[in-house]
Amino acid sequence: MILTVPQDRAMWPTLGPGVCDFIEQHLVFGPGDLRGQPARLDAEKVAFIYRMYEVYPRDHPMAGRRRFKRVGLSLRKGTAKTELAAWIAACELHPAAPVRTIGWTAGGDPIGGPVTDPYIPLVAYTEEQSEDLAYTALRVILELSSLCDDFDIGLERILRKTGGGKAVALAAAPDARDGARTTFQHFDETHRFTLPRLVRAHRTMLANIPKRRAADAWTLETTTAPEPGMGSVAEATMDYAKAVVAGRVTDTRLFYFHRDASETHNLETPEGLRAAIVEASGPSSEWSDLDGIAAAWQDPEADRAYLERVWLNRLVKGGSQAFDVPRWLELARDSPVAPGDLITLGFDGAMFHDATGIVATHVETGFQWVPGLWECPPGRGDWQVPTEEVDATIRGLFKQYSVWRLYADPPYWGSWIAQWAGDPALGPDKVVVWWTNRRRPMTYALKSYQTAIRSGDVSHDGDPRLTRHLGHSRRHNLPGARDEQGEPLWLIQKDRPDSPHKIDLAMAAVLSWEARTDAIAAGVRNKPPRVQMLFLGGSP
Repeated sequence: MILTVPQDRAMWPTLGPGVCDFIEQHLVFGPGDLRGQPARLDAEKVAFIYRMYEVYPRDHPMAGRRRFKRVGLSLRKGTAKTELAAWIAACELHPAAPVRTIGWTAGGDPIGGPVTDPYIPLVAYTEEQSEDLAYTALRVILELSSLCDDFDIGLERILRKTGGGKAVALAAAPDARDGARTTFQHFDETHRFTLPRLVRAHRTMLANIPKRRAADAWTLETTTAPEPGMGSVAEATMDYAKAVVAGRVTDTRLFYFHRDASETHNLETPEGLRAAIVEASGPSSEWSDLDGIAAAWQDPEADRAYLERVWLNRLVKGGSQAFDVPRWLELARDSPVAPGDLITLGFDGAMFHDATGIVATHVETGFQWVPGLWECPPGRGDWQVPTEEVDATIRGLFKQYSVWRLYADPPYWGSWIAQWAGDPALGPDKVVVWWTNRRRPMTYALKSYQTAIRSGDVSHDGDPRLTRHLGHSRRHNLPGARDEQGEPLWLIQKDRPDSPHKIDLAMAAVLSWEARTDAIAAGVRNKPPRVQMLFLGGSP
């Protein structure tokens, strides 16, 4: 399957032929088996460059200016997309490359020339990655090419020797000035840009693009398919492209291309698997080790979800993800909830350094939404949840709706939960302590919620915060612990103990759903709520 934005087939003037000729005449392959050999562009990369460098025609008010200010390429692992970005960066940096319109031929084709004083940040998600990906590829390409004498090449910056201009290696999270003079910028492996500071850095640097209008600045993002629900830049860019296709957003400055293997292939057969890999590979299948890629599926310990994502470029739930995020995304809908409706609440969180969240569930329809989330800002070691705001939100929900039960995990919030439970204004027996560290009850609650997502019994308003927390939740099987059917008991946890990725809303959603399940079992789905004595506490 291919997703392309825009989907028009009209012919536009382009500087692409000159850029392609410049790459193949002057540049070489970077790190790898073809290191130092003359650059060669396959048909697809030629098509990409032609489209990237389309310009407005001579009779247009914006004649000669770039058609696209933002370009996104989503291709499977191993298709040399980083090398393509490095070739583009080399052209954007060189003092003679034909990358901006400086005139027109008699036939109406644009004539290309260089950028004046280019500034080119090549952005990676960590400092280590900035040395391994696009910047290092650019450095090696220029060192080994016939253009090496045109540059002063260093480990962290490459300078033009004449006319000014440079390319720099940046780890994501630059400050605002890092992109203030940008003429071209590249974000590499944006499926790894998941931390809030990285997402903010991306937005900041996109906002810097209009600052140098005369330079006609632009952005290139390259990635493999993102893991759904992780809140990555790649996922956000794809969602934005889909919104453009659907007509929900109008943006004529975006060019986006995504190719994956369609669902028609049977991955359980050698023929179907190979066909899927070929489809996801495009022209790169001509030089890829297709047999080696297919062989990875034969390992009984292989994470097939990972293989499907990186080699077939499909958006699939990660093998360690607790919840089916692609299915979850399909369940978004408009809210059916009205004031006074019967709802249940789930509450989970910490008091310091982490997050606290509340999720509500409409008992009648199973619709969920997020009334409140408080997350520690990055780098704020002294941060504390604003307890008064949390308290006001809880009390406001009890006033606005008919709350059957609030299921709350008590660590860090025991005194507040006790206050809510003892407050006559909230009603008797409405607040229930629900320990999430009880292995068997928690496993059953998680399985119930997992089933609700698969069956579509649960729905939601599309809040990206809840999606993000569900996507961050990792399944952790408890060694040696099994239920009556012999299935392992399991909990959810972060990807690592010190991870900045939050999962508190996921836990709150599970508790809210568990309360809704108990409400239906108590017969209150279509009736006014009635008081029931429940005891769900106990030792872990």
